[in-house]
Amino acid sequence: MAEQKACTCGGGATKAIFACSGCADVGALADQVARKLTRDGVGRMFCLAGISGKVSGIVKSAEAATKVLVIDGCPLDCAKKTMELAGFSGFMHLSLSEIGNQKGESPANEESIATVAQCAAVRLGA
Repeated sequence: MAEQKACTCGGGATKAIFACSGCADVGALADQVARKLTRDGVGRMFCLAGISGKVSGIVKSAEAATKVLVIDGCPLDCAKKTMELAGFSGFMHLSLSEIGNQKGESPANEESIATVAQCAAVRLGA
């Protein structure tokens, strides 16, 4: 019998982080910042596609979170719009363009990840 795999991205995190993971460098930066915040124990990254796909476990985790941070790479704010279309409001939003990161000029290197992660951690109260 085949082993069933379950999503392991849930688990009672109180600070949920959803990030753009778009194809531009700023999307990669937003994604890597969310992963760093998770590794550092600041919050826990959840799957943004699970929100738009209405995956019940991910939606419930977002609803139960004490804080939700949404990180967008560019001014299109796709992650923010995804959360709003799913009925979420009252979340914190960090647009990397608002803090000086621009498409094609913001590589997801260790320095930029650390800088943006520090800004995001402050927003989450860490």
